[in-house]
Amino acid sequence: MTDHQLLERMLAGEEEAFLTLYRRRQGPVYRFAWHMSGSASIAEEVTQEVFLTLVRDGRRYDPARGTVASYLYGIARNHVLRTLERDRPYVALEAETSETLAAPDDPLAELTREERLDGLRQAVVSLPASYREVVVLCDLHEIDYAGAAEVLGCPVGTVRSRLHRGRALLAEKLRGNPARCLV
Repeated sequence: MTDHQLLERMLAGEEEAFLTLYRRRQGPVYRFAWHMSGSASIAEEVTQEVFLTLVRDGRRYDPARGTVASYLYGIARNHVLRTLERDRPYVALEAETSETLAAPDDPLAELTREERLDGLRQAVVSLPASYREVVVLCDLHEIDYAGAAEVLGCPVGTVRSRLHRGRALLAEKLRGNPARCLV
């Protein structure tokens, strides 16, 4: 059953349709919010808000404007940006929990890997929001340009240019040239 069919059934009152849609899309929405915010607690809050919004305002979904997944990412994006704007001085980047990492074969190699991942996460979270969201959508969530454009409500060309600039900024940050990364 497609996401759209599940949404229609959910709106008709089928609880099982909501549960199926939730199970299918909760993980990607959570990961998107986590990558955008750098905070597991914000990602949890945003994920909850996305599905509450879907229950409350699901009839606002327009299949002509994009997929249900894009609709959910768009809701998540708006909640993340509002939360970060409201709480930015208080948001600290959180590391992945040990359960999400593979057991180390070589402790030194694992430590180096974790440090690089932490550096990458910090670099992504430090990007300006307009660049961070396209990097997260296209590079981390492997959404194509058209899908990212649906989520962001902008032309595909804008996604391409933001992604190009976002990748360049990210590369500068990872090379250790933060002074050249100011936008």
